[in-house]
Amino acid sequence: MIRLTGRGTATAIGSVVVFAAGLWAGYPVLLAVSAAAFGAVVAGVAIAARRPRVTVARDVYPDRVHRGRPAFARLKVANPGTRRQPGFTAGDRLGAGFQAVSVRALPPNGQAVHHYELPTETRGRHVVGPLTVDRGDPLGLGAGRLTTGETATLWVHPRVHPMRAIAAGHPRHHHQGRSTDDSLHGSIDLRDVREYVVGDEVRHLHWKATARTGQLMVREYVDPDQPRFTALLDTRRESVRADLFEDAVDLTASLVVSAATADQRCRLVTSCGLDVGTNGGAEAARRMLDELCTLDVTGEHGLALAPGTLSRSGGGTLVVVLTALAEADRAAIAALRPRYSSMIVIVLNGQSGQVPGAKVVPATDAADAARRWNAVVAA
Repeated sequence: MIRLTGRGTATAIGSVVVFAAGLWAGYPVLLAVSAAAFGAVVAGVAIAARRPRVTVARDVYPDRVHRGRPAFARLKVANPGTRRQPGFTAGDRLGAGFQAVSVRALPPNGQAVHHYELPTETRGRHVVGPLTVDRGDPLGLGAGRLTTGETATLWVHPRVHPMRAIAAGHPRHHHQGRSTDDSLHGSIDLRDVREYVVGDEVRHLHWKATARTGQLMVREYVDPDQPRFTALLDTRRESVRADLFEDAVDLTASLVVSAATADQRCRLVTSCGLDVGTNGGAEAARRMLDELCTLDVTGEHGLALAPGTLSRSGGGTLVVVLTALAEADRAAIAALRPRYSSMIVIVLNGQSGQVPGAKVVPATDAADAARRWNAVVAA
């Protein structure tokens, strides 16, 4: 964006006034002065609009970090031309802020590398860059803010507290109908019969179905007793305490990470409609953290605490994370009890109470909830 400074605006207006006065009075000197002033303004704008002839490469390491943990950026500025590039001061955009970067003069084919720390106190998916250069002319008549280089992304995940994983299975059998869960291989319980794909076990071929359909069909098995873990986070604006929402997200992240790293099947559900299910492992934990990274309270009103998908599936342990426990929420949670082998409700405002069929754990914040979980629930 190129603009005139206050001095440049005054000079431009003054040159027009002097030019008009020169024409009216018939003084060529005034015309020459006005032309020189206006030419200086045009030159100032042209200088301010000149983009630095540099290339910018940026790395963020690590690109995913827990809230409050250190993260850094490495900025490499190179001069690919055959002329010397004068030094300049730039700002590297960090979300809504800037990191000042003083780039020294670069010889032909020279480069400079700058390192700086990134702020990680705010959870979210933050864009780092592009490099913003403020240019001006020697007379201070024009100013311009130009951008150059590409951007990088920094994922600031919720803070994760150490929590123990608990295992709870919920037997499901093929005679109950097709499971809504993804395939869990390794059990003797038949889930479905489907078309053969490369990599399937040949010993699982279903010859009768193959003869009937004319295509290779295989049996798909599931492990009905594999531990399953579901976390339900309340994200309704009318019921969430703003001062405790970040703690609620941190606690939910800690729960799903502990379950995923224990190789349990995990499911993350929120009142606003987010529903993500994964198998266990490090990749599952990362996916859950990515989802929680950009999560916010919903602006809709009248949403139920538990989406309808929870009442149509189940198995394993259900943990409900709340910042306040209302009477209507007690009934909604109790209605889910037949679907899960165990249910735990964590209330972060310290509120205690009873929910039929569930264990209520009051806590003041995420760290306190993690301590109570490890000492009481998962002990």
